[in-house]
Amino acid sequence: MTHDANGQVSVSRRIPAPAATVFRLLCDPRVHVELDGSGMVRGTTAPRITGVGDVFTMAMHFPALGDYEMDNHVVEYELDRRIAWEPAPAGGHPEEGSGRRWGHRWRFELAPDGPDTTVVTETYDCSRAPHAARTTDGGRLWLDAMAATLARLEERVAEG
Repeated sequence: MTHDANGQVSVSRRIPAPAATVFRLLCDPRVHVELDGSGMVRGTTAPRITGVGDVFTMAMHFPALGDYEMDNHVVEYELDRRIAWEPAPAGGHPEEGSGRRWGHRWRFELAPDGPDTTVVTETYDCSRAPHAARTTDGGRLWLDAMAATLARLEERVAEG
């Protein structure tokens, strides 16, 4: 687990699967509810992510907000190596209709470690967000959830 003063936190895990297998799961938003270690993701009917510019809407729940949706704009995509998105408020969110992205970014980077193993790094990056929109702890509150997500990703890969 790492964090820096600029608002980036990362967690890595060595997963016994080829990068292509892991990437295929990360590109299917319907699987994210199974992978989510935060307990906030509720699901989606979005199709597979195919590249930068794709947008997938995710049903979410947070006690302070209740049920709401986020539109996730894919901003990085490199086949079998990297995928990242920036969320924007959507249905049921207090800022619904603002069209405003806060600059928060979720990224998964995959580094092959032999033919059948991949080091997966999940990063929460709020360095692009206005100071007022950054988490007070620079994103460290997400570290446990990110570690849980990567553990679930490993379990899901093992299930096939």
